[in-house]
Amino acid sequence: MKKIGFLSFGHWTPSPQSGARSASDVLHQSIDLAVAAEELGADGAYFRVHHFARQLASPFPLLAAIGARTSRIEIGTGVIDMRYENPLYMIEDAGAADLISNGRLQLGISRGSPEQVVDGWRYFGYQPGEGEDASAMARRHTEVFLDMLAGKGFAEPNPRPMFPNPPGLLRLEPHSEGLRERIWWGAGSNATAEWAAKLGMNLQSSTLKDDETGEPFHKQQADQIRAYRAAWKEAGHTRTPRVSVSRSIFALTTDMDRAYFGRGGKESDSIGYIDEKTRAIFGRSYADEPERLIEQLKEDEAIAEADTLLLTVPNQLGVAYNAHVIEDILTHIAPALGWR
Repeated sequence: MKKIGFLSFGHWTPSPQSGARSASDVLHQSIDLAVAAEELGADGAYFRVHHFARQLASPFPLLAAIGARTSRIEIGTGVIDMRYENPLYMIEDAGAADLISNGRLQLGISRGSPEQVVDGWRYFGYQPGEGEDASAMARRHTEVFLDMLAGKGFAEPNPRPMFPNPPGLLRLEPHSEGLRERIWWGAGSNATAEWAAKLGMNLQSSTLKDDETGEPFHKQQADQIRAYRAAWKEAGHTRTPRVSVSRSIFALTTDMDRAYFGRGGKESDSIGYIDEKTRAIFGRSYADEPERLIEQLKEDEAIAEADTLLLTVPNQLGVAYNAHVIEDILTHIAPALGWR
């Protein structure tokens, strides 16, 4: 059994060919798609976060709105760039969204990917400390965030407060019990996956990672998951961690599907560079008739290793079409592979 959700980047463009022409369109359609996905029986509605781009950027208002409109589906991110975040303020936002959804928040965080502007986090008021680079700053923000999520008091109360205080040092409010176990780290390498395991975070692995061995993407990603689980066991955590992978998967069941994605099943991995220095491998997408698609997905070792699959959706094609894409996977593909 696997949990199956969708992951939306929330693109919008004023082009007349786009079904999402403004930020308002994307936000409202994201809520509607989460509601539709829940009705179809999907397990998760996840959203990417990119700053300075015509994409979704501030996740917590959106997640809170979805939490208020739905009752069962998990709501999450994949991922929030911790270079840009105030960890304490983020705890308040995350706690509120989690409480509104009655404990359904699955918060994916990470160092983030190359952004639209140079060192965009500087415009948000952050810069690496002495001896740090931006990645180390993101990990420092993360460690503060995880520590404060425990809900321990740390702030000295005012002796003459406006409102009465409970005894002792004060913690951040609202506090959401259990949220600490629903934090995920988006790892781009085996080493960062192992670091996430030691800190007790779940693992998100997307459609790209550092090219560490030259093997096909799905094999490298499966090795990353196995390294993560070994590090988790070595750290002595008592709960079972969760692992998600992302994929672009399209079952070609209609003429519209074939017009959009019918490329003859010849997709393959590709190699590129992140920040002009890190060699990365980008995983293939899948698009084929259901019978052939099932056989291709059987060979994907990383999907087999993961307990959660996030389907990246072409959000600019509109809510109805994306609901159709999700439904096809849930009804035509997942049962044949033993996922549902």
